[in-house]
Amino acid sequence: MFSGSLRGRLLWWLLLPLAAFVSISGVISYRFAQTNADLVQDNALLSSMRIIGEDVDWANGTVSIQVPPAALELFESPEQDSVFYRVEASGHRLLAGMPDLPLPPHVGDSPKLYVTHLADGRAVRAVAYMRQLYDSGRNEEVVVAVAKTERSRDAMVWRLLRPQLFGEVLTLVLAMVFVYLGLTFELRPLMKVKDDVADRNPSELEPIRVTRLHVELRPIVDAINQCIARMGQQAATQRQFISDAAHQLRTPLALLLAQIQFARQRDNRDVPLAEALAGMHKSSRKLTTLTNKLLLLAQAESPAPSGEHERVDLSALIAGVLEELIAFAQSREIDLGAELEDGLSVAGDEALTAALVTNLVDNALRYTQPGGRVTVQTQRRDDMAVVRVIDNGPGISAQARERVFERFYRASSHAEGTGLGLPIVREIAHRQGGTIRLESNEEGAGLVATVEMRLWAGATRDVAQSVE
Repeated sequence: MFSGSLRGRLLWWLLLPLAAFVSISGVISYRFAQTNADLVQDNALLSSMRIIGEDVDWANGTVSIQVPPAALELFESPEQDSVFYRVEASGHRLLAGMPDLPLPPHVGDSPKLYVTHLADGRAVRAVAYMRQLYDSGRNEEVVVAVAKTERSRDAMVWRLLRPQLFGEVLTLVLAMVFVYLGLTFELRPLMKVKDDVADRNPSELEPIRVTRLHVELRPIVDAINQCIARMGQQAATQRQFISDAAHQLRTPLALLLAQIQFARQRDNRDVPLAEALAGMHKSSRKLTTLTNKLLLLAQAESPAPSGEHERVDLSALIAGVLEELIAFAQSREIDLGAELEDGLSVAGDEALTAALVTNLVDNALRYTQPGGRVTVQTQRRDDMAVVRVIDNGPGISAQARERVFERFYRASSHAEGTGLGLPIVREIAHRQGGTIRLESNEEGAGLVATVEMRLWAGATRDVAQSVE
């Protein structure tokens, strides 16, 4: 029942002994209530028996009795129990009462308490004793028995038991409530640790810091922090390797590209050689692009220094990127336009933000058919800046929209690419506290890439002041 909840299991182990204690206490209280009720009823039976027995006397040489009303008034109760008595002399001669009231096997001078059943099956509690009567040398043994049903006795047991049961059940309920509240309060640091781990960005490898952490939980958090430190070190080593490799490759690749370009410019009438040089030039350009992308990806995956975001004029940055890409758009006969909101600034790294916009627009230009349209829009939404790149190209299927963020995955092979553009965009967006999503173009064919980034804090204050 509580297998998935630590709070539930702790509550169970705390309440199990308490419930056992309450159960044992309830049984003991019930026994005490029974004993007290039996004692009260037995005293009433003994008193009634003595009153009846004392009224047995000689009259005209024979034993007779007149049962006084006081002997039966002792048993008056709201439960209206039935009272029976039997008085008989020697030879089983009935003097008064009920002849079929059962007697114990041996009746002596001392009162004997017993439980028996009447002919109709009703259980009664009874007492009986034998009294010796002497008169003029004569001896007569008289047996007196008084019995009573147990409704009032059972009612008394309940009256005695009810307050104690109520108190014990109330104690158990209050204990459950206070233990649950106590566990909830004391487990809050553990919940904070859970929230800290669950809400983290995959690239965030900072150690967990939780105040007021219990001594029992510190080894767990320390172990998690050690694991995070090892993962961070490994990730940093991999990023550094990629960055170093990319840096080392850039120079020889640039030289190789220049040499191939020089060779192609020489007067060469060997057609196969010219085709080979053209292929080498194309491959070198692809390798250079891939190297630059890997270097940018390593930079985007590196954790952002705390508190070192700068103010980036998003509108001006996008305008500059579009100026650089306009020639590429014209070469593909694509209408490249922009709808930019003035004065929109975000918090981030200017170079990485420019790379984000460049990759989005470059992807749209590459995969949109000649004669198509690509539009970049910006707008303010609460404390976020929204950048939308809209095209009317072939778009991306819903099944492939998540996979396009995987490295080296390409949704289409009709255009040249490295498969790193959108992964770079997502890493940069996450690094700057933003998000990216891909949607279908509402106007029909095409794709809408939407990136949200945090506004510069000063920009939010400026908007609030202008509204005032």
